Amino acid sequence: MRRGVGAGAIAKKKLAEAKYKERGTVLAEDQIVQMSKQLETFKTHLEEFASKHKQEIRKSSQFRVQFQEMCATIGVDPLASGKGFWAEMLGVGDFYYELGVQIIEVCLALKHRNGGLITLDELHQRVLKGRGKFAQDVSQDDLVRAIKKLKAMGNGFGMIPVGGSYLVQSVPAELNMDHTVVLQLAEKKGYVTISEIKDGLNWERERASHVLDHLLKEGLAWLDSQAEGDPQYWFPALFSELASRDVTPEEANQMTP
Repeated sequence: MRRGVGAGAIAKKKLAEAKYKERGTVLAEDQIVQMSKQLETFKTHLEEFASKHKQEIRKSSQFRVQFQEMCATIGVDPLASGKGFWAEMLGVGDFYYELGVQIIEVCLALKHRNGGLITLDELHQRVLKGRGKFAQDVSQDDLVRAIKKLKAMGNGFGMIPVGGSYLVQSVPAELNMDHTVVLQLAEKKGYVTISEIKDGLNWERERASHVLDHLLKEGLAWLDSQAEGDPQYWFPALFSELASRDVTPEEANQMTP
């Protein structure tokens, strides 16, 4: 017969387990201390980098991306607060605030002809033109970041994925997935017909009409009822001829059916 485990053996086992646990706790605490020291060292180097390359970070989108990636390594968001250390040191808070104001100005200036939708490409070109050749470099990634901050303020800004890029929405219109899909369908030609929606999306006519009527009501689409064949629903934000030149409100009224 096997002999049972004695009380002494049990006590020894528990004591050994307690010691292992205690040792493990000590090792874990040591690791935390070492990691904290490493993070502090990295943060110090990051601050030195920011101070040394302040102008490059402010002027170059490539430097800003590099700096933001370095910050992400230690869980720091340099854009989180306009009054934070990083914003004060680099001025990036001011940069995105000023960029947001420019985006709003461009969108308001063009609203009379595009209804509040503009391609990210056109927005980028117009922002660059407005800043002048000696201003800080602005990338499309910078625009996306600034628009996300505007969107967080709840003032109607948003982005709609179309053709590998985005349409920037600057009006608080209620657009659902149906509207987005129709915009994506119209992306190649700048317009769409009810028949094309029915065939391309396999929708009923009523559904297509409902979506297009809403886009017309919001001023995001224009109806060309005199087009050959089916009436065409044009989207000024996608209409290359309109995008290539400035259109006055008077011209826009004349072109609207």
